[in-house]
Amino acid sequence: MKMLMEDIKNRQFKRVYLLTGEEVYLKNQYRKKLREALLDPEDTMNMSVYEGKGINPREIIDLAETMPFFAERRVILIEDSGFAKNACPELADYIPEIPESACVIFSESEVDKRGRVYKAIKNTGRVVEFKRQDERTLSRWVLGILKKEGKNITEETMRTFLGRTGSDMEHIDRELEKLLCYTLDRDVITTADVEAVCEEQTENRIFEMVQAITEKNQNKALDLYADLLAMKEPPMRILFLLARQFHQLLLLKNLAGQGMEKGEMAKKAGVPPFALGKYLAQCRRFSSASLKKAVEDCVETEELVKTGRLGDQVGVELLIMKYSGG
Repeated sequence: MKMLMEDIKNRQFKRVYLLTGEEVYLKNQYRKKLREALLDPEDTMNMSVYEGKGINPREIIDLAETMPFFAERRVILIEDSGFAKNACPELADYIPEIPESACVIFSESEVDKRGRVYKAIKNTGRVVEFKRQDERTLSRWVLGILKKEGKNITEETMRTFLGRTGSDMEHIDRELEKLLCYTLDRDVITTADVEAVCEEQTENRIFEMVQAITEKNQNKALDLYADLLAMKEPPMRILFLLARQFHQLLLLKNLAGQGMEKGEMAKKAGVPPFALGKYLAQCRRFSSASLKKAVEDCVETEELVKTGRLGDQVGVELLIMKYSGG
């Protein structure tokens, strides 16, 4: 991101950019900044946008070769085309030949770093990967927004807020807007405000459910399951998230046993860094063998449901009862 901002600040642009990564909010923000820096937003003659699979690479090449109309460059934005993941030899060969009068921006959800298109973009232009941000960065970002709005928040309330929203910046942005509207007539945001209006992600409910399972609190685990069903969450999605969390706990237990650094552990397990301590606390309540068995039972339950030998809602309930029993 730093190098991209340098390009924008110095107005020294590459001929091709690839914006990727799981932090969609940042990717969209920087794509907008880059697009506006490259070309006047009102210039529609020299701006072309392509989206989705099935784009003809020949059309992209012909457009890039077309001189801009009374402008310094022509900008071509390509979104979720799959070009950076799937093989496209024609485009891979052309990327180093993109003229100075054109700038091609790829905004892709999935990439193959071993592929020719990815390598061609990396060698010719700039690849920018937008990763999930850590708790400190997210806190600073939220505090910056609150400061502009004349709001104050304690460290404890901030932790509660991020604990509910998770690390997805799009979700945080939406929940923050709700919170600001709710506290319109006050300058201090409280934990009660967060609990009153901020929506808790399904993943957080799953975490609470596993926490109840580790504490052998069967009633609470089943109540949380009932809440998820009442929220119209499909049992099979709940099963998927449950299996994923058991798998993450197993992976973290193994990594902790190897003495791996915490930041690297969180990255490898796909766990938000600010939630790592809670996940590790859950790990300690299970043995590696029981976690492995839990993952296997989740897979078996899925197989039983898909083959019609067990109802999906009952299957997940039986699984929760088995691991939350005294």
